[in-house]
Amino acid sequence: MADKDLEARHLETLDRDLGRLSNLETATAYVGRPLVGPGIAFVFIVLAGLAAMIFFGQTSNTLIVMIAATFGAYMALNIGANDVANNMGPAVGANALTMTGAIVIAAIFESAGALIAGGDVVSTISKGIVAPDSMADGSIFIWAMMAALLSSALWVNLATWIGAPVSTTHSVVGGVMGAGVAAAGFAAVNWSTMGTIAASWVISPVLGGLIAAGFLWFIKARIIYQDDKIAAARRWVPMLVGIMAGAFAAYLALKGLKHLMKISLGSALLIGLVAGIGIWVAMIPVIRRQSEGLENRNKSLKVLFGIPLVVSAALLSFAHGANDVANAVGPLAAIVSASQTGDFAEAVSIPHWVMVIGALGISFGLFLFGPKLIRMVGSQITKLNPMRAYCVALSAAITVIIASWLGLPVSSTHIAVGAVFGVGFFREWDTERRLKRARMAMPDRPSLAPAERGRRKLVRRTHFTTIIAAWVVTVPAAALMSAVIFLGIRAIAG
Repeated sequence: MADKDLEARHLETLDRDLGRLSNLETATAYVGRPLVGPGIAFVFIVLAGLAAMIFFGQTSNTLIVMIAATFGAYMALNIGANDVANNMGPAVGANALTMTGAIVIAAIFESAGALIAGGDVVSTISKGIVAPDSMADGSIFIWAMMAALLSSALWVNLATWIGAPVSTTHSVVGGVMGAGVAAAGFAAVNWSTMGTIAASWVISPVLGGLIAAGFLWFIKARIIYQDDKIAAARRWVPMLVGIMAGAFAAYLALKGLKHLMKISLGSALLIGLVAGIGIWVAMIPVIRRQSEGLENRNKSLKVLFGIPLVVSAALLSFAHGANDVANAVGPLAAIVSASQTGDFAEAVSIPHWVMVIGALGISFGLFLFGPKLIRMVGSQITKLNPMRAYCVALSAAITVIIASWLGLPVSSTHIAVGAVFGVGFFREWDTERRLKRARMAMPDRPSLAPAERGRRKLVRRTHFTTIIAAWVVTVPAAALMSAVIFLGIRAIAG
């Protein structure tokens, strides 16, 4: 009997120990889960540095190129985590795409854009911000580019962490400016170029918002508020899809394919016109078939905008990959060229292995960290449905075309988020207008209290102020960090 009691006590002790081990494993898994993404990102950054060592070869500057490659990989990860959300957020917020579907499509088309039509030539000192002859020698230039790359990556990482979609292009601009000032003084900066870029901070989101609001007004007036919504949709949706097709054809010709062939604005618009008319005619029978049997209500209209919205998200990702990969690998390519030849005053070609690092980094960053900003842009600023998301996507393409015509440098981030704000504020205005009409028709109806009216705002003001503040401080913050990093690198190297 005593043996049985002793065995039972041993079993009880063993159960307690196993229970502790089980709890420990559960706790470890819980703690470790948030570290999976950073762990994979760290491995990718290390592999990028090793790849640079292999492809660059053994020279006196191999260590510098390895470090620069890790900075470029880090920047590419942050572009994927932050910038890509602007293309996919509206489609996910409108439930036209699942989060998984959006990530897969974006990864494929971002990589395709980077590798097929990515920038093969970049300015050694980004966008003419700093005069090339202001740099004393190749070493100073390399340190400045490394400081610009690291500072811009750190700023975008911080912005992603606080949930603010910012312009990676402006982050790089700020990084180059700050390093240039630290290296050669304020006279080295091309302030007229900086003034044009600063003007785009206001023009990009305002223009994007106005265009998106204008198209939403058209959809509401011509389709949603009509007595026979399905008949109105059969008349106007093919034309709207044709406009989108034409805008994206011109957009891709201008931005996504400019590195494969030289295309003027007039030629791009002609391509867009032909594509738009062709898709308009082709979509008439398609929309007629899709609309058969649909009920005469707003929910039925969402079906007709679903596929165009998915296609637009894919095309935006392709164009984004073709253009913004240079934000990650442009300074890296310049460092590689300066390390090989010592020349840093001319435009340089981006080696294929450098472009691969940028493309893979954007894809990994999107997969590991992108969902946070996708949700922010897609659903947390204002509620989107397929019609509103369509207006955002179309606005992005048209705004880029108008900006190219005006010769203005614009940010895809500012355009897309500005379009989301435009849609939200238009809805607020339209809702308020309809409520006023209702109150005029029913004067005895009690009006809402100020607190309740504030609660019913359709754009979240906290997100609005956070994003605007992040936009305003992006260039100065990246510039300040870059200057500090440059001075630190020079102190260590000197």
